[in-house]
Amino acid sequence: MFFPRKITLLITIFSLWCSFLINTDGKRSSPEAVTYDARSLIINGKRELILSGSIHYTRSTQDMWGKLLSMAKEGGLNTIQTYVFWNAHEPKQGKYVFDGNYDLVKFIKMIGEQGMYAVLRVGPFIQAEWSHGGFPYWLREVTNITFRTDNEPFKQHMEKYVRFVIDKMKEEKLLAPQGGPIILAQIENEYNTIQVAFKESGTKYIQWAGNLALGLNAGVPWIMCKQKDAPGPIINTCNGRHCGDTFTGPNKPNKPSLWTENWTAQFRVFGDPPSQRAAEDIAYSVARFFSKGGSMNNYYMYHGGTNFGRTSSSFTSTRYYDEAPVDEYGLPREPKWGHLSDLHRAIKLSKKALLWGNPSVQKLGPDTEARVWEYGADCAAFLANNATKKEQTVTFRGHEYLLPPRSISILSDCKTTVYNTQTIVAQHNARNFIRSEIANKNLDWKINKQKVPSQFPLISKEPFELYSLTKDTTDYAWYSTDIELQQHDLPMKKGLHPVIRIASLGHGLLCFVNGEYVGSAHGSKIEKSFVLEKPAPLQAGTNHIVILAYLVGLADSGPYLERRFAGPRSVTILGLNTGTLDLTVNGWGHLVGLKGEQKKIYTKEGLEKVKWKKAPATQADALTWYKAHFDAPEGDNPVAIRMIGMGKGMVWINGKSIGRYWTSYLSPLLQPTQSEYHIPRSYMKPKDNLIVVLEEEQGTNITKVEFLIVDRDTICSHVSENYPPPAKLFSKKGSIVTVEDAKPGAYLTCPDHKEIVAVEFADYGDPWGSCGTFFSGNCTTPAAKEVVEKYCLGKTSCIVPVAETAHLKKKMSCPDPNVKKKLAIQVKCVQKK
Repeated sequence: MFFPRKITLLITIFSLWCSFLINTDGKRSSPEAVTYDARSLIINGKRELILSGSIHYTRSTQDMWGKLLSMAKEGGLNTIQTYVFWNAHEPKQGKYVFDGNYDLVKFIKMIGEQGMYAVLRVGPFIQAEWSHGGFPYWLREVTNITFRTDNEPFKQHMEKYVRFVIDKMKEEKLLAPQGGPIILAQIENEYNTIQVAFKESGTKYIQWAGNLALGLNAGVPWIMCKQKDAPGPIINTCNGRHCGDTFTGPNKPNKPSLWTENWTAQFRVFGDPPSQRAAEDIAYSVARFFSKGGSMNNYYMYHGGTNFGRTSSSFTSTRYYDEAPVDEYGLPREPKWGHLSDLHRAIKLSKKALLWGNPSVQKLGPDTEARVWEYGADCAAFLANNATKKEQTVTFRGHEYLLPPRSISILSDCKTTVYNTQTIVAQHNARNFIRSEIANKNLDWKINKQKVPSQFPLISKEPFELYSLTKDTTDYAWYSTDIELQQHDLPMKKGLHPVIRIASLGHGLLCFVNGEYVGSAHGSKIEKSFVLEKPAPLQAGTNHIVILAYLVGLADSGPYLERRFAGPRSVTILGLNTGTLDLTVNGWGHLVGLKGEQKKIYTKEGLEKVKWKKAPATQADALTWYKAHFDAPEGDNPVAIRMIGMGKGMVWINGKSIGRYWTSYLSPLLQPTQSEYHIPRSYMKPKDNLIVVLEEEQGTNITKVEFLIVDRDTICSHVSENYPPPAKLFSKKGSIVTVEDAKPGAYLTCPDHKEIVAVEFADYGDPWGSCGTFFSGNCTTPAAKEVVEKYCLGKTSCIVPVAETAHLKKKMSCPDPNVKKKLAIQVKCVQKK
């Protein structure tokens, strides 16, 4: 589909003569309002293609922001998109937080200092796999409130918050009309997915939300993602993986086609197997969207980061979108980062034709087509092979082009192939977790056993609902009841025991009977409800039943979020001689939180409030606190802790929580969803750091826990003779594309100015595998390693011409001469001494 260019003569003349918003020194020029037409956003009177990436300030630390933004800019982006997190900024009603990792103002200013634009997704509902979808807990307790519908209490609080955010941006002069970087703002979030649940009230609400946004006079366009009926001038945008094919287009002919969420992977929940999205698939989707008239693409996420503390939504893992172009630790994930960087270069070389040209479509053959944009002598063509299994050669304007399966070649002058989405010339890398000698040295673990409480001050007939009991101040709450049994109530036969059955609405629980740990159970992201059934050591006389119920984040999606419930809903005893005994209305006591939390024993000051003793290697008891001291790992690479040997709980470093861990919840592949957990360098001192671990489960082994240094110093290349050079080598003079060196080769660059010290693999033929695990195939050229060593050893970067290794064909062992040959290289980088 095309989104035709409809622009008035006045705007055309104005756009041609206005200056750029970004000057050559990276600083912003005089303020100018942002407008749009059917083709694109118009910033400072000039059309812009928006290449954007989502980076959430709350999911990284301030000391990481600068590097993350620099990597985004170096990767070819000109815009950063972020949500605004209501429950981070107003955790208590009327008390605002805008410091530390939550310093939104500083983050936006840093975007501007990079010479980049910002897209501010105000929400206030954001989903984002963030606890409660961004809503503060106190909002649930507002009288007669229903979230996200034509409900006066909700609208009152939403308006107050949205006005507060926009007013803050105005005060700090962060909006584009004030010279700031913010060019777009978003109200609401994917409301079409729940609108039907509210019927007419949903329609009224979305109209009201749109009018609220427009009435704030921000001076920038407003957007609504996945909202076909976005009112008035508000732009409806697309979220998904293939918006070039799934987006039905703007709801009015004068609005541009914008893509607010191009999912670079899939967030994970505990219990999930690994998830990936290939760089080739992302590149294909972006090229297709721009070829069909799109003018903004945003990667969700460009850097996912970490769900510190208790900020993740229900069952969501602590690591967030680690498979993004920049991984959780702030390291480039190759080839995704580099392949998309090359794509951005090709799109920028085609920018003039895309923004001003007239589109046409030419069918080249079965499953092949050319989408062409022409503006005078300037021309850009996107040659697509939509067949998924076979490569095809097409003829376009007198020249032949080989198109791999399901790929798009970008000809930025309608002649020269600058880029192909399926052909990766960017380098690859592999992530390494290396045991730290310094941090693991002389670790002396001590334990404190969390006792089952005996006093339960909150009394009710039935168990309280868990959300309303904890009020998002902790994951944990205790439930207690007593029952009197006579000897004749208990089974008489040897080996028979009563069974306790606890049906819960989620998320998990531990059960104790007469002070003895009975067992645990939990739900899942898909099915939060569950039932625990365990033998219970009941006895004649008074029996004490204690349940520790826990949450793993609040729900973040769907209608009626304020009506979600969790915790025990029924408790029964089976197998008594007198029959099944229902304890649900037996009278219950409650206690919120753990004593260790209340005393803050994860802090230096709180440590002294409890007694600690030497930790055994294997701990038989459930609910145990561990502490130790360690020195910061060597170097300045990112740091992680591997929690193998443990079950479920939380980790604090010098009093700061790095998030929940859950290594006992295995995926269908019988592996933990996440084993390593990020420790930001800024959380540590050079010496004597405090680590505190809360472990919920029994049978764990603290001695297996280890500190790790993280790098991506294993770099690779996997190219063939018919691959084009990297897109960064192409430039455009007038309407003609030129290239510095058209010879195909393996281009390798060590991170952080390190140097290549070893060639770990090199072969020309049909090698297979991936970076870190390459193998020789049936066709192999062992002598290729000597060639690579000649070009690369001792250097920070190198180029290995494919032709030189191809000249070694006489030394190749190959039973099938028709095999398509490739060069695979793997080298090791080390910091220069």
